[in-house]
Amino acid sequence: MGTRILTVEDDERIRTAVRLALEDEGWEVEEADTGEDALQAFTRQPSDVVLIDIMLPGMDGFELCRTLRKLSDVPIVMVTARVDTHDVVAGLEAGADDYLTKPFAPKELSARIRALLRRARTIDLAPTHLRFGDLEIIPEEGIVLRDNAEVHLTKTEFRLLVELASAPGRIFSREVLLERVWGYGYFGDGRLVDVHVRRLRMKVEVDPANPRHVMTIRGLGYKLQQ
Repeated sequence: MGTRILTVEDDERIRTAVRLALEDEGWEVEEADTGEDALQAFTRQPSDVVLIDIMLPGMDGFELCRTLRKLSDVPIVMVTARVDTHDVVAGLEAGADDYLTKPFAPKELSARIRALLRRARTIDLAPTHLRFGDLEIIPEEGIVLRDNAEVHLTKTEFRLLVELASAPGRIFSREVLLERVWGYGYFGDGRLVDVHVRRLRMKVEVDPANPRHVMTIRGLGYKLQQ
């Protein structure tokens, strides 16, 4: 079965343009114009990537993203009509892996989706078993344990943790993490890294406000420590 993309957009003109651009890439596209319809479609047949417009009638894009995230670790891209820091951060905090701002070029959309698919399907494996105090990472099995209890991460959160764990104590700049985890290099947005680090801390740290493992090195980046 080919790659399946679910697009959730209430503007029929935009939805059609997105569908045509994605079909040109050889991907199968399912469309929904409300969050409720999107949930039904995803429950009926899960997609490989979900593209969600924030401004939807009824259930908005944030709520849809949070609901999907409870069901699946499917890669999610949020689409916003404004370069609004609040919208971007709120979408990422809701569980999105990436975001796009309208208007966007079809090639940019396709590149983002290809990067998400690549991350979802491949992990550059670190050593087979890593331990950081109460935190245990088994990269080849996609498993993270805290105090022997499994921690459920999204694919992007897991890649971020494995990347930091690949060189314990090393400081990774936002630019390096964008390149290695998102694949964007300097074209990416550092907020992607910052919000995903916050999400990661909420799951792997006993006290996220006073992290023990995922550390911020002010002005330089992040590192993982014992």
